[in-house]
Amino acid sequence: MKIAVIADPHFHDIDNRQGVGRGDRVAVRTLADTNASTRVFNESFHAARALLDDIVRRGISLVVVAGDLTDDGQASTMAAATALLADYSRRFGLRFVATPGNHDLYAIHGRHQSKRFLNADGSHTLVTSDPDMEQGGSAERIVSNEMYCGGYGTAIPAMGTYGFFRSEGDLHWECPFGHDDALEARTFEIASADGRTARRMVDASFLVEPVEGLWLLSIDANVFEPKNGDLDPAGEKSYHDSTDAGWNSMPRNKGFVLDWMKDVAARAEAQGKQLITFSHYPIIDPLNGTWADEARLLNDTSFLRRTPRPEVSKAAAETGIRVHFSGHLHINDTAVFRDGDDWLVNIAVPSMVGFPPAYKIVEIGDERLDVETVVVADVPGHDAAFPLYRVEAAREATSAAVTSAANHADFLSRHLAEMVRHRYLPKEWPGDLAALVPQLSLGDLERLAGEAAPLTVGDARRMLASVGEGTAGWRGLPFFEMVVDWYRLRKGREVGLDFIAPERLAAYRHLAARFAAGAWPAGCLQDRLASFMRMLVDWLASAPSRDFSVDLSTGEVTAKGHLGRTVRRQTGSA
Repeated sequence: MKIAVIADPHFHDIDNRQGVGRGDRVAVRTLADTNASTRVFNESFHAARALLDDIVRRGISLVVVAGDLTDDGQASTMAAATALLADYSRRFGLRFVATPGNHDLYAIHGRHQSKRFLNADGSHTLVTSDPDMEQGGSAERIVSNEMYCGGYGTAIPAMGTYGFFRSEGDLHWECPFGHDDALEARTFEIASADGRTARRMVDASFLVEPVEGLWLLSIDANVFEPKNGDLDPAGEKSYHDSTDAGWNSMPRNKGFVLDWMKDVAARAEAQGKQLITFSHYPIIDPLNGTWADEARLLNDTSFLRRTPRPEVSKAAAETGIRVHFSGHLHINDTAVFRDGDDWLVNIAVPSMVGFPPAYKIVEIGDERLDVETVVVADVPGHDAAFPLYRVEAAREATSAAVTSAANHADFLSRHLAEMVRHRYLPKEWPGDLAALVPQLSLGDLERLAGEAAPLTVGDARRMLASVGEGTAGWRGLPFFEMVVDWYRLRKGREVGLDFIAPERLAAYRHLAARFAAGAWPAGCLQDRLASFMRMLVDWLASAPSRDFSVDLSTGEVTAKGHLGRTVRRQTGSA
């Protein structure tokens, strides 16, 4: 029995069903917004089709969607995304089973969305569902209800055929509240931290048996906790966004779901059912234990905020679900948690709109799961937005280097470099270290590792300025390139190796060994760089994440030989 698990399609309809665009009526988001985002937008239109076509070619008919089907839950986008899946169901017999992501809905009442769309001359038009939103400058503004992101009451019915309601032919269906699939029967009370504000919220979790012997457990791990104070129940700012909450908020706010998971797991074992559990959010630390080094190096990052705490993973492992698939972070990773006899494996599924573009094929056996990671590098139409990107770049006097990409995977690899430049360095790295990164080469790092005296960033600048030029070979490689490769490994693990030349990896290991041999006071420059190096080495030694097996009796994860691997070396980030 084989199923495909996909995550975070973030489908955006560039064919202009949102009533936006000019001239040729396309709806292309700006390159500036794309470069600063953790995902690409316009490319999702063709990437989603390429992904589904690959699944069809492999003869797989059951597809799990681990959340964020849509760009941002806009009404028009939801309609276009569900129409796409309905088309593949009708033509090829695909059955989709999903969980809601944080981009598919917002609480009960929904929230406004505003996006910038390119015009033919490289300018942009702001399209918003918020009539009160101001548009700065001379750009045009369009107000459209089609841009509004709905809440549970509109989003779940729109995705209803993906298991959220009972379907004819299903052998079994239930939810944490029983067998009534009506949304009004699936609500619970959620309170603010001070206990003074309570709201009724929907939980969209469900269990379905689409084929004999297979139980798919979809967990709605979105948590919209009211903020303290008697705030407007329809206001977006009245709730804590589920984006950073995830599983860390589940035991406190949705303990009944974990109780139900434990009951489902026990019944699955007693009845001989193969249980596959999935939610949108990771349930185990996706940093593979490197959170302490990340905190030392970068302080507060989105990864740290979204990292499940050990006690949460422990509570999940105690339910007995064994294997859990997640999305949300757009990474390829396998994480294992053990506590006594309890164990849990979290398999993080990448996105087609983030590096690396891939999905998982799961072959389900009696004693093990075999998991294959499929990279979808070639996407017909991947460059559809490139001409408009170039016009925008010329108008704004910025770079359109990403449009030199040879294929979709190369585009996302280049986009990651732009993310490092425009998002990660300025927003997540300490200012002094971020400013130093473009000034250093790998040869400079080697010299810093050889300095026994603790250095500040200022000390390093003065010392290296006196040394001058002269590095050759790998020592002349900019530190910025290593930082981009560091993120390739952080997001791709084994798959990221396809995009990093072997000689670079050898240089990185050499530098990591040099920093590991030193001993410096906490907080100095060498200590911070040592944290950076340790994280890279840890990711290189992480659990198998490309093609592997999970022993369903022990939780042991073992690598399998990868057949037909195509290596696509990156040739620079500029």
